[in-house]
Amino acid sequence: MSEIHELLRTSPLAGVLLTLVGYRIGCEVKRLSGGHPLAQPVLIAVLIIGPLLWALDVDYDEYLTGASVIAFFLGPATVALAVPLYRQAAHLRSLLVPMLVAIPIGTVVAVVTGMGLVRALGGDRDLQLTMAPKSATTPIAIGITEQIGGIPALVAVFTIVAGILGAVLAPTVLNLLRIRDRRARGLAMGVVSHGVGTSRSLNDHPVEGAFAGLAMGLTALVTSLVVPIVVHLL
Repeated sequence: MSEIHELLRTSPLAGVLLTLVGYRIGCEVKRLSGGHPLAQPVLIAVLIIGPLLWALDVDYDEYLTGASVIAFFLGPATVALAVPLYRQAAHLRSLLVPMLVAIPIGTVVAVVTGMGLVRALGGDRDLQLTMAPKSATTPIAIGITEQIGGIPALVAVFTIVAGILGAVLAPTVLNLLRIRDRRARGLAMGVVSHGVGTSRSLNDHPVEGAFAGLAMGLTALVTSLVVPIVVHLL
C-alpha cells in the first residue's frame, strides 16, 4: 500500500492512468447498463477516483499534477466540436435568430435561479456569487468568479456537478416535455450542462451534439457578459 501511495504522490503518469482507468470503467458500466441515464462515464469516474484518493490520503493537488496532462487536451477537444457543427451549417442558418434569443434567455435563467436557490436556502453572498456562473465551462466559470468576488475553487465543483446532473437528467426532462427536435435538445443541453452534457448529446445524435457544442460556447460568452449585470441587480 505504501508503494502505491508513493507512486500516486510522485509520478505524473499516475494521475493520467487513474483518470483514464476511471473513465474507461465508466464507459464499460454504461455499455453493460444499456446506456442507462445514471451510467454517465464522468459520474462513474468521479465516484471511483474520489474515494480512492481519500482512502490513499492523496491530496487533490498531487493528483492534479498528472491529471492536468489530460486537462491540457480539453482545449483542442473543444475546438474540435466545430467539425460536427460545420456539418450542420445548413440547419444553423435557419435557427440563427431563435438561437440569439434562446441562449441569452437560458443563460439569464441559469444565473438567476442559481443565485436565487442559494439565497432561498440561506446561503451568504459569497456563495451566491460562486453559484452564478455554474453553467459556463469550468475555466470560464472560475475566471468570472474571481472577477465578481466568489470562491473559485468551489465554483469548479458547482460547474462539474451541474454538468453531470444535466447529462443525467436533462434528456429525461426533455422527453417528458415532448421536445423531440434534435437541434432544440442540443441547445438546451449545451446551455445547462456545458461539456459533460455536450458529450452526452454527441453520443445520442450528431445533430444534437453539434448544437450542444455551439450552445456551450455561446453560453460561456453570454455568461461572462450577463453575470456582472445580474449580480449588480440582485
